[in-house]
Amino acid sequence: MAELIIVFREVLEGSLIVGILYTYLKKTNQSDAIIRLWQGVAAALVASIIGSFLFQIFANGFEGKSAKLFEGVVMIIAAAILGSMIVWMAKNRNIAGDLKEKADNALSSDKVGYSIFALSFISVFREGIETILFLYGIIIKEGGLNIVLSLIGAALGIGLSFMIFIQGRKVPLKTFFNVTSGVLVFVAAGMFTYGVHELESANIIPYYGGAIKTDNNNIIATRINGNIKVFTFEDSKNNRATVVNKASKWASRIWDLNPPKNEDGTYPVMHDKGAVGGLMKGLFGYNGDPSMIEVIAWVLVVLGLGFTWRKAAA
Repeated sequence: MAELIIVFREVLEGSLIVGILYTYLKKTNQSDAIIRLWQGVAAALVASIIGSFLFQIFANGFEGKSAKLFEGVVMIIAAAILGSMIVWMAKNRNIAGDLKEKADNALSSDKVGYSIFALSFISVFREGIETILFLYGIIIKEGGLNIVLSLIGAALGIGLSFMIFIQGRKVPLKTFFNVTSGVLVFVAAGMFTYGVHELESANIIPYYGGAIKTDNNNIIATRINGNIKVFTFEDSKNNRATVVNKASKWASRIWDLNPPKNEDGTYPVMHDKGAVGGLMKGLFGYNGDPSMIEVIAWVLVVLGLGFTWRKAAA
């Protein structure tokens, strides 16, 4: 579900930008500039597609700890960009006026065609790169991507823009952006928290919470809720280090709502791969067995970004 919301919003933003520029150029009878506008849009779409392939090739070159480190950093960057986009949209309510001013400056320059081309290219390409980054974050978090939902989101974004600029209908964009911004605050928090999760797995961020102690060849892990689990290791240092890491990871979990699969092979409802848990994971970064650091990170991002967004929108 997160991919539908993100693609819907990104496509809508890109379409609104193009629609505003097109409407302005049409009203000022700038037919040559309109051609440059569409050329810039086409070039941005091609560049975004090429960028997605290059990003995928680059990302697939990592394995093991390096892969977790890369994915953790990408998730945190994606969360930061998504958060900045939410705040930017809250601050820039008069996006149409800003774009028309930029178009005026472009039309008043000596190289009108190149200026309009550059303005449309940069505006659309930025949305394309953001979409790639956000969708890759969903792939990391979900283990895959729902193409159908992504295409539906794109179609809805284009359709809404069509209604606004071609049909001339009044669409309450303020309400739309307020609602989607509120949802995306949780999406950004989920991305950031999953990035923290990956950095924990890569041993960049140590596991906090709970306690472990060694008793001969056993490591006794205790969670803050009092649950205890015993891990056994062999005499080799490598094996001991691996078991210690597993025990520390288990002890750091605050709760565990991920019970074993049902007898028919399905997941329980609140499992993060179950019916409700899976939906919450896709939207808000829900984790059935989070660490203390993950919970703290999620709460801080939701409160901090939510406060910043509300303040910017005031």
